[in-house]
Amino acid sequence: MKRNIVITIALLCLTAPLAWSQQTPVTEANYDLAERFSPNKINSMVFSKNIRPSWFPNSDKFWYEWKSPEGVQYWIVDPAAKTKTAVFDMDKLAMELTTIIKDPFDAQHIPFQDFELKDDNTFTFSIQSSIEQPVKDDKDTSAAAKKNPKMEKKVFRFEYDIATRKLTDVSDQEEKKDFPRWANIAPDSSYVVYAKGYNLYYMDMENLRKAMEDENDSTIVEYALTTDGTKDVPYGGNSYSGVDDRDTNKRYSAWGQWSPDAKHFILEKYDMSNIGELWVINSTAEPRPKLETYKYQMPGEPGPKSYLMLFDMQDKSSKVLNVWAFKDQTVDIHRKPYTTRDMYADYVSPVWLGDNGSFYFTRTSRDEHRVDICRYWLDSDSVQVLIEERLNTYIDVCDFELLKNGQIVMRSERNGWAQLYLHAADGKLIRPLTNGAYHVSAIMGVDESTSTVFFTANGYDKNEHPYYNHLFRVGLNGTGIKMLNPGNYYNDSWMPEDLKYFVNNASRVDAAPTNALYNAAGSKIMDLEACDISQLLAYGYKYPEIFKAKAADGVTDLWGVIYKPFDFDSTKLYPIIEYVYPGPQVESTNYTWNASMTRVDRLAQLGFIVVTVGHRGGHPDRSKWYHNYGYGDMRHYPLADHKYVIQNLAAQRKYMDVNKVGIHGHSGGGFMSTAAILTYPDFYKVAVSCAGNHDNNIYNRWWSETHHGVKEVVTAEGDTTFNYSIEANHEFVKNLKGHLMLVHGDMDNNVHPANTIRVADALIRANKRFEMLYLPGQRHGFGDMNEYFFWRMADYFSRWLIGDCEEDVDIHQLNNDQ
Repeated sequence: MKRNIVITIALLCLTAPLAWSQQTPVTEANYDLAERFSPNKINSMVFSKNIRPSWFPNSDKFWYEWKSPEGVQYWIVDPAAKTKTAVFDMDKLAMELTTIIKDPFDAQHIPFQDFELKDDNTFTFSIQSSIEQPVKDDKDTSAAAKKNPKMEKKVFRFEYDIATRKLTDVSDQEEKKDFPRWANIAPDSSYVVYAKGYNLYYMDMENLRKAMEDENDSTIVEYALTTDGTKDVPYGGNSYSGVDDRDTNKRYSAWGQWSPDAKHFILEKYDMSNIGELWVINSTAEPRPKLETYKYQMPGEPGPKSYLMLFDMQDKSSKVLNVWAFKDQTVDIHRKPYTTRDMYADYVSPVWLGDNGSFYFTRTSRDEHRVDICRYWLDSDSVQVLIEERLNTYIDVCDFELLKNGQIVMRSERNGWAQLYLHAADGKLIRPLTNGAYHVSAIMGVDESTSTVFFTANGYDKNEHPYYNHLFRVGLNGTGIKMLNPGNYYNDSWMPEDLKYFVNNASRVDAAPTNALYNAAGSKIMDLEACDISQLLAYGYKYPEIFKAKAADGVTDLWGVIYKPFDFDSTKLYPIIEYVYPGPQVESTNYTWNASMTRVDRLAQLGFIVVTVGHRGGHPDRSKWYHNYGYGDMRHYPLADHKYVIQNLAAQRKYMDVNKVGIHGHSGGGFMSTAAILTYPDFYKVAVSCAGNHDNNIYNRWWSETHHGVKEVVTAEGDTTFNYSIEANHEFVKNLKGHLMLVHGDMDNNVHPANTIRVADALIRANKRFEMLYLPGQRHGFGDMNEYFFWRMADYFSRWLIGDCEEDVDIHQLNNDQ
């Protein structure tokens, strides 16, 4: 038997190259097909995809906007009555607007702006007209300005009565002013707290209303709550950005939370004096290039000193709370959840989770191996540790829902999977609520009247894709678990506060989204909308192919997607491009259908097979083992799985040319694609690496230390330091054999350009040819130069994998897409 198997394999090895040799290689890049599916063209064929309901403040009703090839319509859904009603007769509305504004409109072309539900009975919206009028509130009072005032288009404002369907022009009524974003208003409106300069200030509502009219009003009365703030130790900053030089007359937000009775206020203050600065230069700024300076902590460097401050608003005193257990720990103060009514209020006060005498907070060690859920008691100035979470890798899941009786429904990975647990008010475990080899992804809410927890999870049904999300319910007694939206789709579910209904968006990469309404038992009430991609299909679009494969260990299952040219010919031999992202917070593979296809479907149209696939260590929505596979080896861990999968796919699909493999990624994917071509230089022939964190020793402290790991070292004297080390891409440039294109925005203040420049420097010193595209004025996402980048990437892959690319100095596809 063994001899027969060996003979069979040998015959396959001999015959496969013969079959593959009969395929015709792609020799011309299809720029025309790629141009046909530009973002601008897609957006003119595909409109609304998913419903995100906006709930009414005092009923179970919700409204939503839906755009289709027939135009825009707004809908009101009453789940109890099982009705869906159009807000407008669009033909009638267009005629009314034309009569009032004197500009012509029709039902398909009404340019709504600022469409909102004002209350249960009224919608508001605006329409910009063609009428020119002087700019309102123009501060320029010079004679020249009076003679030639700045002009703007007049905006008409309307109110629409839902019951009577009456439209009212309210343009001439004084527009209600919003409260300024810097105002942190107490729950009883007694105080307004904010930052000014580097200190905290407060005023009352009367003076706030003056500031709403004119922030420079000299009659505004305000008081300093602190006087010791400095640039490096400000009140109102945060631990990541620090605070730049401030206009001492300008007011800023103060991130803090109130006690329910408004007598106390808590705020975290950071001493950033030992955090180094980083810089980017806006070279295109006028009239001179401009230096941008910001605080940026790198891995292994000392962290900011933080102080949790409690302010007593009765006597205006303050003190530092002793809540510290770990060196360089982070503290998160939990806040009372927002309600639907909050969305319609004039302002929302941030109130801590707890009562007048206590609040809940979470403290996390710098290595994130230790998390404590705690309660602080004001009267005794003490911390009660309720729940301790401990792991030898980082703790990624530790959120909870507080019940009225003080019990805690918590999401934890303590058994190797994200599951739900019920804890008593003192933190003692009462029982697990879920227990299985699947991932609970979020707590949607707890209906205490029926003792039911609603949550989302994936991997529950072992016969479907493990990342497909579903909505579930389970009793607080740990029984009666039920999937509420079964079906082989990825689901996004939206529930109101009373948890009586949910709107469900269902989709796959090979199935356009559908939207339906269900009750809390999982019974469908009605279908709502389906994304209309008929124009896209008529234009030649074809769905991609979902596949399942084994990782390099031969055991772990991986899922991916294959994107083919829409004019795919099975007799041809196509080069392969991988689009990658290492995670571990997400993989590059899509699970839902989306019209944004630039880096996958559209790239394939040039004449490539584009592949995305997961890898061990890439995603949090599986087991903790899977998620943490790359812990301690952030550079190398995803690479073997990708090479193994591509080799096996090509062995099974004769149209895939395993001798012409390219790889592309952005951010972490930029890091990974360069790592791949330097680690497997004989396999990957071309790489386009964008905004890559090529040297995680200089990337941000949180991401790098969390996902790679940091070693906490305590000396005999009790001093604690943190050691971090990881191999960087520039250390391996001697391995480069193929073609590498590096791309970065010169204003990237997330992944600093130094990451790419270090690789370029090493390549130059190693006498290597490569290409580098530096995008002026662009941040991490490339902004308005994304389309330019796409065609430069298209040129590069086409040149080196197909042997054909456009050489004209003008990028005609961009000019045609204006």
